[in-house]
Amino acid sequence: MRDFATSDDPAVQAQLDRLAALSLPQGRFGLETIRELMRRLGDPQRRLPPVFHVAGTNGKGSTCAFLRAMLEAQGLKVHAATSPHLVHYNERIRIAGALISDALLAELLGEVLDASTDLNASFFEVTTAATFLAFARHPADACVIEVGLGGRFDASNVLEAPAVCGIATLGIDHEAFLLAPEPGTPDDPLARIAFEKAGIAKADVPLVTQAYPPQAAQAIVAAAAKADAPLHMRGRDWRAEIGDEIAYSDAAGTLRLPLPRLGGAHQADNAALAVAMIRHQDRLTVLAEAMREGILAARWPARMQLLGEGPLTALAPGRRVWLDGGHNPDAGAAIARFFGHSRPIHLILGMLANKNPGAILAPLRGKLASLSVVPVPGHDPHPPEAFAAHSDLPLRSFADVEQALRALPPEGDVLIAGSLYLAGAVLRLNRQVPD
Repeated sequence: MRDFATSDDPAVQAQLDRLAALSLPQGRFGLETIRELMRRLGDPQRRLPPVFHVAGTNGKGSTCAFLRAMLEAQGLKVHAATSPHLVHYNERIRIAGALISDALLAELLGEVLDASTDLNASFFEVTTAATFLAFARHPADACVIEVGLGGRFDASNVLEAPAVCGIATLGIDHEAFLLAPEPGTPDDPLARIAFEKAGIAKADVPLVTQAYPPQAAQAIVAAAAKADAPLHMRGRDWRAEIGDEIAYSDAAGTLRLPLPRLGGAHQADNAALAVAMIRHQDRLTVLAEAMREGILAARWPARMQLLGEGPLTALAPGRRVWLDGGHNPDAGAAIARFFGHSRPIHLILGMLANKNPGAILAPLRGKLASLSVVPVPGHDPHPPEAFAAHSDLPLRSFADVEQALRALPPEGDVLIAGSLYLAGAVLRLNRQVPD
């Protein structure tokens, strides 16, 4: 897995080049290395403001976006750590509401890399350590931290006492890491995924989750009990009915909340999880009005994003161009629900070779007007023929998104999907760099 970047700033690029030489040593899982690295840095993870720690297969990034927007609507200063970045590495680290500066990023990465030279630390361990160092050195009222991969062995799990932990939607993804055989773990794939995500549970820290199929729910109940974490599960401890609004309820009362402006019905579920996390922690006070305002204000690029005017959308005049970075079956199902019974859309698809080529196409069967396959810039993509078995449409391939857009028939909306890396390239081309 390579998740690196380039920068126009020479000092940042020098540190990114050092990061690019790192990887996850084959077969090494655990928190020993990140704990030692944090010890050398003075354990900054112990000096953070109240932390909202979010895991999940899909929806964790959007849940983080809702949390940040709600906390900021309350007037709080919020640090946020999310991944991956779409255009600039700086997107991963937001300090008191603003993206980290190039100068500070270069300084922190250099400091952590220098401290880890003999540890064989991974890309994720170094980046997590730099993030926590940044958060510990700058004042804020809260931290929103997204789990990178899994939960139990994710570098962010060095956190010791978050204000609250949350688990978003579960699905099968990153099988090579999360389903690797290990004695004492669940045999059922979804239960194993749930077990890994629930590894962020901590003693006396509320664990707030969505509702899941029985095998996954049982794994989470067991993990919470083992960790002695109070569990608050949707459908059992809190509820959210989604219609023309979000009707939220828990033991403390009910709320009537607006639907998000983010595209996709699933975003209401992510917003509800953010509300539940806020209401089940006692470190910060957030009023209902701030929750309402945050739901409407939240932005999260490349998740059913309607692209604005720019050089790329100018190649498809008079039509809407949507962008989504989803790449697994749950994401494909969410995309299919979003388009519902609308007219067939033109799909421009690019996916990494280690992803399921039918993940997006299978849910969209019968909803497509055309299928165009493009590479994912800078990464190893599926070749066009990998998608042939998953679609009844004639398959066309192009060297890039621009060529694919130029070749489309003159009518119909467009969806560009299949990879966050492709989404980042699209945002760069359309001059919509996340801020």
